[in-house]
Amino acid sequence: MALLSLQTENFRNLAPGPFKFSPWVNLIYGANGSGKTSLLEAIAYLGLGRSFRQNRHQVVCREGQQRFVVFGAVSERSVPAVVEPGRADTATSARLGFSRDIQSRETRLRVDGENVYSLSVLASLFPVSVIDPGVFDIVAGGPGKRRQFLDWLVFHVEPSFAPLWQQCQRTISQRNQILRSGRIDDHQLQVWDRQFVELAQQVDELRLRVFSELATHLRSVLEQVHGEWAAALKVEYSPGWDRKKGLATTLIEHREQERKVGHTLYGPNRADIRLRYHGHAVAELFSRGQQKTLVILMKLSQGEVLATRGKQVTFLLDDINAELDLVHRRLLAERLNRLGSQVFMTAIERPDPSLLWEVPPSDYKMFHVEHGRLTEEQTSASGASE
Repeated sequence: MALLSLQTENFRNLAPGPFKFSPWVNLIYGANGSGKTSLLEAIAYLGLGRSFRQNRHQVVCREGQQRFVVFGAVSERSVPAVVEPGRADTATSARLGFSRDIQSRETRLRVDGENVYSLSVLASLFPVSVIDPGVFDIVAGGPGKRRQFLDWLVFHVEPSFAPLWQQCQRTISQRNQILRSGRIDDHQLQVWDRQFVELAQQVDELRLRVFSELATHLRSVLEQVHGEWAAALKVEYSPGWDRKKGLATTLIEHREQERKVGHTLYGPNRADIRLRYHGHAVAELFSRGQQKTLVILMKLSQGEVLATRGKQVTFLLDDINAELDLVHRRLLAERLNRLGSQVFMTAIERPDPSLLWEVPPSDYKMFHVEHGRLTEEQTSASGASE
């Protein structure tokens, strides 16, 4: 899916719109505070159900207002494994809506005018991947960041993953309640353990299957990177327990430890993607630039996995100029263009497409943002299409 148009109501400082976008490349520039990132946040709400900058909905609601709305029209288009620019027309296939009442804390989700009751419905229709300064914590941060990175991909590849993982999380919550209680019923804990082990194995199987595919694509893109670190990098999936022993045995052996801390220490809730270089975590040895490059290649690999399934990812690149040098910006832009991904890229200065692509795409759009208002500018691409 690609976002064709966007309308908002009371979302930060954004004008209500409607804004119409290219299903391929959209370059957006403006001064700090002009509304560039707010625009990307609004787009993210349609695919993630939240901001990528803030955890609280009320922060994005315009001051003095109690409700905000984001509405978008998306297109359906199958993306082949290898995409060559020369784009076919796209047709609107779904209308997505997200609204939040701050006072009542009520969220309403809509698809084609009908209420839906799970964010996974919107997310499955509109895959959104964010590359902003915070995303580099995938390498430097804790296991939770990498687990979230993997689970986003598993969700979009394996339809059974979301309900299965939710059920597993509920079981973990029940185990934790028992572990935190002063008087533990061993029989009751054993019952929950059996259910936990069964669900954990199913979650692990789905994660491992998708990770294997992701790792194959990542190794392919790493081969195109100059530097010994790319060749020596080891990427491994850890399920969250000793696979040789098995989860059931691990839980029995560490029961007293879990009782002391009061929560589940082993299981899919502790899964991780281990990134190692000569036996050490890359966060300990890699430069900031190397870490950024690695995260970008991991994100690109996600997009390639979905492209093989005919799914188009919308990438939101926020202020990448401040994080990446020109060489890596070109690498990112060229690979995204080959993937056939929709791209929204923000910058303070007006981007020069000839610096990003050897042959700039023929169907990009350029926008200037000022005081929350988006103005499309004439480009050689738009002039040629007219």
